[in-house]
Amino acid sequence: MRLVWFAVVFAVLASGAEAQQASPPAAAPPEVSPEPAQTVIFSRSVEERGSGPVDGATSAAKASAAPAAAPPSNAEREAITFLSYDLDVHLQPREHAMAVRARIVLRNDSGSPLRRLPLQISSTLQWTSVRIADAPAGFSQQLVNSDIDHTGALREAVIPLAQPLAPQQSIAVDLTYEGTAALSATRLEQIGTPADMAEASDWDRVSDEFVGLRGFGNVAWYPVASVPVALGDGAKFFAEAAAERQRQSQAMVTMRVTEEFFGEAPNLAVLDGETLMVTPTSLPGTASVPGIVTCTLPPTRLGFTSPSLFLLTRTSREGNGVAVFARTEDVANAQAYMTAATMVAPLIHHWLGTEPRGTLNIVDLPEKDDAPFEDGSVLFTDVQSAEPDKLTDALIHSLTHLYFRSPYAWLQEGVASFLGSLWLEQNRGRDAAIQQLDNTRGALSLAEPGDAAPDVASAGRQALLIARDPVYYRTKATYVFWMLRDLAGDDALARALREYQPGPDTAGTEFEQVLQQTSGKDLKWFFEDWVYHDRGLPDLSIAGVYPNKSSVPGSYIVAVDVTNSGTAEAQVPVSVSSGTTTVTESLRVPAKSRVSHRFLLQGHPAEVAVNDGTVPEVEASVHKQTLSVPASSE
Repeated sequence: MRLVWFAVVFAVLASGAEAQQASPPAAAPPEVSPEPAQTVIFSRSVEERGSGPVDGATSAAKASAAPAAAPPSNAEREAITFLSYDLDVHLQPREHAMAVRARIVLRNDSGSPLRRLPLQISSTLQWTSVRIADAPAGFSQQLVNSDIDHTGALREAVIPLAQPLAPQQSIAVDLTYEGTAALSATRLEQIGTPADMAEASDWDRVSDEFVGLRGFGNVAWYPVASVPVALGDGAKFFAEAAAERQRQSQAMVTMRVTEEFFGEAPNLAVLDGETLMVTPTSLPGTASVPGIVTCTLPPTRLGFTSPSLFLLTRTSREGNGVAVFARTEDVANAQAYMTAATMVAPLIHHWLGTEPRGTLNIVDLPEKDDAPFEDGSVLFTDVQSAEPDKLTDALIHSLTHLYFRSPYAWLQEGVASFLGSLWLEQNRGRDAAIQQLDNTRGALSLAEPGDAAPDVASAGRQALLIARDPVYYRTKATYVFWMLRDLAGDDALARALREYQPGPDTAGTEFEQVLQQTSGKDLKWFFEDWVYHDRGLPDLSIAGVYPNKSSVPGSYIVAVDVTNSGTAEAQVPVSVSSGTTTVTESLRVPAKSRVSHRFLLQGHPAEVAVNDGTVPEVEASVHKQTLSVPASSE
């Protein structure tokens, strides 16, 4: 039978009729059976259910089911790149239930033909049908342990292909699945996180008071293809999440969402970072017959995020470029966020210009202390009662995205992190900002591949231009901007950030070219070592200090030798100090080399310092040596 879908069919057959009940948890889906009277959100034929071995399915389903398959290899999972998602989502929040039809287009990005497709959803959902080329396709499904989903497991469908999918070939697949998406902190509780802290982090759910589904790395509410990972296994979880976002960054997403609601209607939808005000298409008929609300996301490029879906009821307050959507009890707190935005505006305007691309939307999460989440120009957070100066650190990162955008994560996220460190420097001093940098350096030095030849390929290397791990596109990128302050100067760097245009930046070199124009300096060597390739980190040390009295009374010539045992070239500040004077110059030190520089200093030399913490190194990023001037040099 031809697949037939009804996006919204609202029918009340008799007064006092009961609303359609959602499917129970995915481990035990219901039989297909007629209801005497019900609200129908969508419909599909029995043949559609029959394409997979779902527990309790009809005999026709069992007859067309594929036999149990051997678990897919990680190479098969990593081969899949999604080119588009067309998602038709139907929600029943009272039962925490959802049902989805997903039409996806995917490509084989491996070097070998794919004979089957491994696709995954949250473990509380159940695959119900697969169609390829408008015909039912058999499949098997099983649970796979993975913390990519908040339940700690994924339900993986293995779909054999009639013809192998050749490398770089794409295929369209129609899928349906259903089940529940209730609050779950299982994965965090399994590694010992207290329940209240775990729920504050994993707050995704479909419920009456809040529908919020963040996507990959939180809840797999749409089809994914990922390598199973555990949160406690080093950085593998975060690396897999970042790799998935990068693989799907060019995908187009279309979404149609229909929700049944009882009581007050949702008035706000956020689909894939796009904020939509919504109105119901129908209101609840009786206590047991829901109203219907719908919203649509037109085809949108995904970018370096995950598809997300939010539907909720909030009261809005707007001012100073910020719109706050708060719970009723938090409406009075909105003004503090608007004031905080005014406080950080001068710094943002100096570095990024005065023309924002839209408004920052702040959406109140359901419980106090829920972990914040940023999605495009939307910041989901607990709209708390706080003084404005306590909110500025969080707001400056989100506001930066309204003034500066790039298709490259190291620019998109790195500039936002850099502005946050500048705000810290402005308000708490340079030492506090550098200390914050150093607090993140340890993770970066562990992530870097170590003392390998700079031009030798390594699985551990991530060029910043294409970085997929936050330790690179946030931590390393923030260091890069601090180094560019020294190389180009604040004014030239700020001008380059204001003049950068993301549209023409198809090769990722546009920012370098703009910065070289604004600074008048050749920065090719720096971008080669720190952006376009991953050369690792420098490893500096003071190899020797040689003070001698100069011909100028009371002055000394101090020769300083600096060694770089690391694999990346760096320009670092080198300072020589006496009791009354400090002389600082920038010294460029190539990888695996030693350079010498002579300083003219007024007074007895007392200390030499190499690096001030703004250049990340393998070990400590500040080197000091105390001097005692020999009597022969007096």
